[in-house]
Amino acid sequence: MTMRVREVPIGDVVPYEGNPRDNEAAVPAVAESLREFGWRQPIVVDADMTVVCGHTRLKAARRLGMETVPVVVADDLTAEQVAAYRLADNRTAELAEWDLDLLGQELDGLTDLDMGRFGFDGFEDALKTPEEQIADVAEDEVPGPDEVEPRCRPGELWRLGDHLLLCADATDAEAVDRLLGGGGSPLTSS
Repeated sequence: MTMRVREVPIGDVVPYEGNPRDNEAAVPAVAESLREFGWRQPIVVDADMTVVCGHTRLKAARRLGMETVPVVVADDLTAEQVAAYRLADNRTAELAEWDLDLLGQELDGLTDLDMGRFGFDGFEDALKTPEEQIADVAEDEVPGPDEVEPRCRPGELWRLGDHLLLCADATDAEAVDRLLGGGGSPLTSS
């Protein structure tokens, strides 16, 4: 089957109201990508011109004031296939991970473009080894225990998957001793 891309007025393309993806944070980077590279991937719509895949591209095109957008009409899919494809297209992208060494090499080779425009600002820190990250932090930048707002409070019980975590102040020897049952042995449940 040959994919047929056609240009349509942007007002003819309707976002899917039940789109479960919150893509607002990605819109500026996608708009920059469209501005820099143009359209390289069309929006996929169903027979009613409702977006199947490409909500972020549509929002970016609107932000840029575009009058037309390229679409592929997936009129050969059933309603269930459209719903499944809409979810699968987003989920499968999340399953991939970056090879940070290769990403670093690729980013280092790009000298004429500001990759921060496309969402790559701050990646430099992720590419550093833990030792390099620690070396970059000045000692006076590390907050003391009284400067950090704790996420859990002593006595709170948190669920982490199948595990229950009881929060306590690890710097309080008496609290730790109470948690260990007073005799230095771990708590057990019966």
